[in-house]
Amino acid sequence: MRYKTVILSLICMLFTAHAALADKRVAFVVGNGAYKNVTQLPNPPIDAKAMAGVLRNVGFEVVEGVNLTRDKMTEKLLDFGKRAQGADVAVFYYAGHGIAISGTNYLLPIDADIKSEMDVKLGAAINIDLTLDQTMGDAKVKLVFLDACRDNPFAAKIKSTATRSVSVGQGLAEMKSGEGTLIAFATGPGQTALDGQEGTNSPFTRALIAHITEPGIEIQQAMTEVRAQVNEETSKGQLPWGHTNLIGSVYLNPAPAKTANAEPTAPSGGAAAPAAATSTGGSGNEVEVEFWRSVKDSNKPEELNAYLTSYPNGQFKALALARIAALENGPSTTTRNLTSGIDPATFTDESNQVTEDQIGLDKGQRRDVQRRLNGLGFDTKVTGAFNEDTRTVIKRWQAARGYPVSGYLNKLQHKALLTEIVSAAPNATSSDDSEDRPRRGGGGGGGGRRSSGGGGGGGGGGGNGNPGAFIGGMMGGMMGGMFRH
Repeated sequence: MRYKTVILSLICMLFTAHAALADKRVAFVVGNGAYKNVTQLPNPPIDAKAMAGVLRNVGFEVVEGVNLTRDKMTEKLLDFGKRAQGADVAVFYYAGHGIAISGTNYLLPIDADIKSEMDVKLGAAINIDLTLDQTMGDAKVKLVFLDACRDNPFAAKIKSTATRSVSVGQGLAEMKSGEGTLIAFATGPGQTALDGQEGTNSPFTRALIAHITEPGIEIQQAMTEVRAQVNEETSKGQLPWGHTNLIGSVYLNPAPAKTANAEPTAPSGGAAAPAAATSTGGSGNEVEVEFWRSVKDSNKPEELNAYLTSYPNGQFKALALARIAALENGPSTTTRNLTSGIDPATFTDESNQVTEDQIGLDKGQRRDVQRRLNGLGFDTKVTGAFNEDTRTVIKRWQAARGYPVSGYLNKLQHKALLTEIVSAAPNATSSDDSEDRPRRGGGGGGGGRRSSGGGGGGGGGGGNGNPGAFIGGMMGGMMGGMFRH
């Protein structure tokens, strides 16, 4: 009877895990700056690329574009609308010129040439309300970020040609959100927002990038932090505004915390909500133990010194010092001289989300980074996504090398990582295989760790994403391991 209960529990866990894998996240990200008939904006394309990278990093499928004409923008919107059907979370982000006429907001493609209200109504601009309804109406959670509250470049022309009273706003007009929707503007209704220093992000987008994907931060809490950052950065000259009608908690980057009594629940957006963290005396010790575990077998004194720097009175201090002393008697053969051929700027140039996005790493290249870190003794799962664990490992690698520590890469640091000779081939890591197998389906033998014994039966084969194959393989392995004991 006990085994039946265990089996039923495992089946429920597997279905839950499969449901989490099926979480559908889609985003539309566009930045228009190279306008043909009005003043150009240098930063929206930079903003859009940075935002696209941030969203991809937390599992979004992104429909992305910069400097789009009316036809190209319509094409991207149609693609986004198809992909967003039935989505758990859909994000709409736009940076560029916008316009408000008689209380209705419009986005401006780069080829917009608006001389009158009629031009707007006949399609020279894109109606935001209609666009959101047509593309995101079927999504469970809808998040809209509009960094388009800049001076209206066509206001004077429209007013001069109007044959009746037309309300033309300087910024965007207020919008109400429907059920399950959050709408955020760079500033308040009818006000204008700053574009930021040329070649950087706008204050609003910079704050979004910094907060909306923080691990374990609910989106409405993140927006409070966004408003505070923009308000402070602009010396209270700009305050983001929004309207929300969300009916549950939404986490773009959930990070469940372990608790003694609570289990995580599933909020809106298909992601598990972080449970309330409990304060336990051992939490700090667990972090230290994990840090030590990752460096204790290293052949590089700098990694052991990184542990001593973080924990000068740590419980493994004596072991670390002894290990360093032993290594100093002979050169390490794991990597070559780390400073040889490294650009000196690598040790001073700061890194952040923007600098990492500028590298343009695709999923395969992210996997390569994770494999290399593994090969250098900094253990992380090879998933192609830089989650909180990978960020922590990158910080340890940066600290060990003497680079500015942030958890994000820049071009020089990435280049330096590629020059290091790892102790194993970059594509030979077990974490990569374990990450892929459930998605491919197929059978799976169980087995103990290392040489502790054989393990159980296999599950069925099947095509990609086959739930039966996924569950069959996992059940085979776990059942084999259970009955072996």
